[in-house]
Amino acid sequence: MAVNLLDRELKKGSAELLVLSLVEDQPRHGYEIGQLIALRSRGTLRFNVASLYPLLYRLEKRGWIRGRWVEKAGQRRRRYYRLTPAGKKVLAKQRDGWLEFIEAISRITGIQYA
Repeated sequence: MAVNLLDRELKKGSAELLVLSLVEDQPRHGYEIGQLIALRSRGTLRFNVASLYPLLYRLEKRGWIRGRWVEKAGQRRRRYYRLTPAGKKVLAKQRDGWLEFIEAISRITGIQYA
């Protein structure tokens, strides 16, 4: 039971980190975010619509990202998200936290990363 809870919390925390990282440099819409996660993780990580969009809404409600509807000719209307100043601070803290976590795991397991 504890492993499932830890697993769920790790996924939740990593999902926030991934989304915030992807909207750091440029605004992106939800579908693009999901595609980039799958592409850059070489298919290891995937987010379905049922979990990605509630996460985007939650991050927006917290003030970490800001969404804006954009309409382009011949395309459906999409909501593009960008990182806010508050989101930048959260992203920096999350990156530091994950780095500490990864280093601790490495020390315990002996796993070395290139």
